Order: sequence, then C-alpha cells, then structure tokens
Amino acid sequence: MSTGEPVWRHRDPVRFYESNGGAGPRATPTLSHGRVYTLGATAVLNALDEGNGKVVWSRNAATDTGRKIPDWGIASSPLVVDDLVIVAVSGTLAAYDLATGKPRWVGPQHGGSYSSPQLVTIDGVKQILLLSAPGAVSVAPVDGKLLWEHTWEGGAIVQPAITADGGVLINAMSMMGGVATRRLAVTRGPEGWTVAERWTSNGLKPFYNDFVVHKGHAFGFDGNILACIDLEDGKRKWKGGRYGNGQLVLLPDQDVLLVTSEDGELALVRATPDQFTELARFPALNSKTWNHPVLVHDLLLVRNGEEMAAYRLSLAGP
Repeated sequence: MSTGEPVWRHRDPVRFYESNGGAGPRATPTLSHGRVYTLGATAVLNALDEGNGKVVWSRNAATDTGRKIPDWGIASSPLVVDDLVIVAVSGTLAAYDLATGKPRWVGPQHGGSYSSPQLVTIDGVKQILLLSAPGAVSVAPVDGKLLWEHTWEGGAIVQPAITADGGVLINAMSMMGGVATRRLAVTRGPEGWTVAERWTSNGLKPFYNDFVVHKGHAFGFDGNILACIDLEDGKRKWKGGRYGNGQLVLLPDQDVLLVTSEDGELALVRATPDQFTELARFPALNSKTWNHPVLVHDLLLVRNGEEMAAYRLSLAGP
C-alpha cells in the first residue's frame, strides 16, 4: 500500500460489459486463509494464492446452479463461513469446499438478485441471509436448507442489516429507484421460525447504495440524498446533502459517515440523528465513482473503474 504498484495480476478469458457499469467484475474479492476468493460478472469463482495470484481452484457457479447471467452481471461477493465459501448467483446460493472448490450444496432457487450472502446470528442461530426477488431468504450454513423467508415484491441489490436488538432491516427497489425500508421481527419457536413485519418506511429508500445502522438509527441514501431514520418506528429524522449515487461506510467510534459521491468527492457527515451536518468535502477522483471507500489505519483508499488513490490521514493526538 506504500506505492500502489501492482504485486500480481490475474485474468480470466471472459469478458462482461453493460453500459451502466462498464466492463469487468462487479463484486469485491474476499481474503481468507491466505487466499483471495473472487466471483466475476460471468460467475467464474476463483480461489487465488494471495502471495502470487496463482489459481488454486476455479468453478463456474452459473453452470453449477443452472442460473443465467442477469442483465447487470453477477455482483455477489464470496462469503467464507467455516470450511465453505458461499456465493449468490442471481438469487441462488451455492457453497463450495474452501480448500478444494468441490460443490457442497445449492440453496433454494429465488428470483434475480445483485446482493451478497451475509452471515448473521438471529435468536442464537447462525444463518446465511440473502436479499433476492421477491424479498429475503435465510438458510443454514452447513447444508443450505431453508430456515425462513419473507416475500416483498421488488428487486434486491443492497445488503440487509441487523439491529442491536435483533431486528432485520431489508429494502425493496424497482427499475425507477428505491421503494422503502422494512423492519422484520424474526423469532424461533417450537414450530419453527416466524417472520413478522414491524414497520415499512419510505423515509429511507435505498436503490443500489448501502445503508448502515448506528445507535438506534439507519443512515443511507434516499434516492440521491442522505437520510436518517429512527429504528423504533421508521420515521425520518433528517434528509440532506446531494452525493449522486454514492456510497458510504460508518466510522462508529467517531459517529461519522465517510461518503464517496458519484462525482468522486469524499465527504465526512455526522452519523447523528439531530440534523444533517457535513463536516468536510474534497475532490478525490476524477470520474464516475460507485465504489465504497476503505480506511486502513491512517490510509484512506478510494477507487472507481478508472483510477485508485491513497490518502495518508493525520492521526489525532492522545
């Protein structure tokens, strides 16, 4: 990270392109056990040696699951759980042996999705949660068996979230944009799992921009504008700041959102419910940016489809 020079490079003999996102992969790689697990836009799943980039094993997840490549490509990031790597292929989950790549299970088939599988614990039970059309599905990590599902018409792109008291936050979207955010109460009883809608709010309507949960509130993009809602009732607390189709990450120890705008600007916004407050903003990149920023110690990394930049931050004194 000190120079930005490439250490190694891996390419597959495939190509995916569409006019909105351009060419290339859509999913963030996953680092685990000395390997880099990647899932390309055409569903090529690779396990690469993190030191030299050599292929340890490779599978075509679309062939393994019988799924077609959706319009905007496969966008699911691999999830490592115990001895498995789990991916979502257009709404269908598939698990592979971490060491060998041997297929272990294929989950229930749902409609299209651009979301990634997410490991959560609900009511003391570890499970894999995925947003897919229509709604949300949860399966057991060991065998992919369905635990529960919730139907909500609309597409799925962003990640769900778990509240501090065990609630599940999901969203729905249409071709025109975000529709709403919904809080689910998921519980386990003698007869199995029960899923109930607690509230549905149009105060926060994510489209393909993530939201985060912090101290009893959710912060994210309502269309092209940041917004904050109360997790108790879904009511909006504030809305402000135009960042296009940007992305954000939460710096919880500072109560701050680190935001990248669609135009490549970086901004700091308070993650507090009282009002919208932008603390700083400066240009970081020169073209369309749909990627999340990353903060590693005192190094801030930003990128888009054309360039990448690193900024050294000044650490606060004792």
